[in-house]
Amino acid sequence: MNKALGTGIKLAYSYLDSNPRKNIPNLLDWVDRLDRKDAVLSQRKVFRRVIEDKDNNWYKLILSLWDDIDPGVRKTVFMNFILNANMKGGPLQEENRKKYDCNVPWAILMDPTSACNLKCTGCWAAEYGNKLSMDYDTLDSIIEQGKELGVYFYIYSGGEPLVRKKDIIRLCEKHSDCEFLAFTNGTLIDEDFANEMLRVKNFVPAISIEGFEEATDSRRGKGTYQKVIQAMDLLRSKKLAFGASLCYTRANTEVIGSEEFTDFLINQGAKFAWYFTYMPVGVDAVPDLMVTAEQREFMYRQIRKFRNTKELFTMDFWNDGEYVDGCIAGGRRYLHINANGDIEPCAFIHYANCNIHNQTLLEALQSPLFQQYHKGQPFNDNMLRPCPLLDNPNRLREMVKKSGAFSTDFIQPEDIDELSGKCEDTAEKWAGTADRIWSEKHGGTAASECAAGEAEDGEAGKATEKSGSKVS
Repeated sequence: MNKALGTGIKLAYSYLDSNPRKNIPNLLDWVDRLDRKDAVLSQRKVFRRVIEDKDNNWYKLILSLWDDIDPGVRKTVFMNFILNANMKGGPLQEENRKKYDCNVPWAILMDPTSACNLKCTGCWAAEYGNKLSMDYDTLDSIIEQGKELGVYFYIYSGGEPLVRKKDIIRLCEKHSDCEFLAFTNGTLIDEDFANEMLRVKNFVPAISIEGFEEATDSRRGKGTYQKVIQAMDLLRSKKLAFGASLCYTRANTEVIGSEEFTDFLINQGAKFAWYFTYMPVGVDAVPDLMVTAEQREFMYRQIRKFRNTKELFTMDFWNDGEYVDGCIAGGRRYLHINANGDIEPCAFIHYANCNIHNQTLLEALQSPLFQQYHKGQPFNDNMLRPCPLLDNPNRLREMVKKSGAFSTDFIQPEDIDELSGKCEDTAEKWAGTADRIWSEKHGGTAASECAAGEAEDGEAGKATEKSGSKVS
């Protein structure tokens, strides 16, 4: 990225910061001129529509960043996210995709540790205990390798990543040009850590919560909900940005997707919410927690309604496949490195060909399993059925077997046929619902060649992204 573009973005931000309500439209005109390669064209179009309506909920959300967020934090997030992760990193990622003929991610998710201070129902991390961890040098090397490929956005999970608070802050300091996020249970956020967040300015937590007190404590342990509320109150008081990580299950979908709970998150100060559905991964998985087709459709419709009414940025990692052309895993937009160093396509796909202690990040992206993702995506013509496990379980079965990938589950390796088998009934039931919704939106039939191929494959081995869904 040339210096003129970087300087222009910085000047544009200073101009915006001086009077956001007056200067937001003018800023977008600047960005239009500076983004000569259209690196953020789609974002610019969306932003343009938002700012034309001053009563728009998104416009209000943007302005709230000036009312609620510390100026230094706000500026750092803007520079790292807009300038580095997108306008600088985006073109470099695309260049490397073509150069190396493989996927190159926009974000890297990694687990500093398998240790966790909670033991949540259905979470695979509880199986591992504190047995696995990546040392500081390995975490640092992953970021260095990622930046060479154009990656400036890093996410921590675990285990509970804040067990490694000091190393996380060290990495934020060293890589001040990157933006960091963590999926965390929130119970380890205290005054000292909040002050460190305020100092480094490039770390944002996504706090896991199961709904209100009864639902949260029933899955995460008595007293957890109150600790989460205390953490949110502390972050809000210091004007630190944070969001929520929401796993909807058969037991809590109606609460997670309610207007009451969404308003609660906004009132607590959350600026974004990332939604996941429960996945039956791991020996302690609870398949009965998997949502029904009716519940998944409920979330699909509720989140889209809230996007037109609520001052909250939302993402649903299954139901939003239509916006990103299917599955984002396998390095297409992100990948996962577990605490043992295994480089996995997804946080919920515990199979790998490579380990970061023995191979480089680029070698992993060129490995057989990641090449299967590279060549096989999208996994279904209906983008509401994006996942190769939850929605198209025979696709993952096929990729793992063709690539010779091994199970990375530390305690009890999971056979791919057994894992895929857990999802077949759910996939079949969702297929009919998803095809109906897709047909309503796009017309015609939603039956895909991919689905037809699965029916054929099913004769050889019964066919049709996440066992114990990981819970931070």
